[in-house]
Amino acid sequence: MRRLSAALFFLFVAAATRAEWTTTSTRAEPAVAAGLEHRHVVLEESETGDRAIVDLAIFSTKSCALRVIDNPGSDKILADAMEQGKCLAGVNGGYFDPNFAPIGLRIIDGKLVSPLLRARLLTGVLISSARGIQIVRLSEFSRKEKLDAAIECGPMIVDLGAKVHGLNDTRLARRSFAAVDRNDRAALGFCSEATLASLARILAGQFVADFKIQRGLNLDGGSSSAFWFKRKDGSVFSIPEQKSVRDFVAVVPR
Repeated sequence: MRRLSAALFFLFVAAATRAEWTTTSTRAEPAVAAGLEHRHVVLEESETGDRAIVDLAIFSTKSCALRVIDNPGSDKILADAMEQGKCLAGVNGGYFDPNFAPIGLRIIDGKLVSPLLRARLLTGVLISSARGIQIVRLSEFSRKEKLDAAIECGPMIVDLGAKVHGLNDTRLARRSFAAVDRNDRAALGFCSEATLASLARILAGQFVADFKIQRGLNLDGGSSSAFWFKRKDGSVFSIPEQKSVRDFVAVVPR
């Protein structure tokens, strides 16, 4: 019986090891600002044949920064907020409660709007400052540093270049996220329906040849997820949200 159990376990591990997300096509297009580009990546899972599409706004943190844009009246959609703010790219922001109040830390234009919250799902903070852009765990976060923008969300999906274990692998939903690499580059992204565990496997893999993600943070997903990017010719690539959201995260010139 033990031998049979061991054999079944080995087959399970071997199958899990073989199952990988493979990039089947990539399209890149420049933005109106230098150091920023849109990547449209189509992937397929080798074991199941599942398909996922990831859109990324990848940018240099030396030429671009992040801004959190509030939407307290729920009257703006991502596309309107990006155009009005003269932004380069953006996604939806963090979690909010039924009364439309933000859940977790928000720093907008250098001002504290909502305090840090200790909660199981909220495991990281995306911050933008004069030093650049970082994703930090709550235990690493310090209010001593002057921050231009910050948004608390989670869960963390990639850490130290590896997928985070223990993420849900059953619930499919649209996803939005932020990511950083080791080379002063960051990204805001959108993924078509995927589980959190699948998204972690995708982002931890080298699915974009020149952008190896070191940390990735999940933003508010499902019907909140949205993506917007202004191309070099002034036209827009946009995936709209399916409901009103409390805030947005935008890429702006530094």
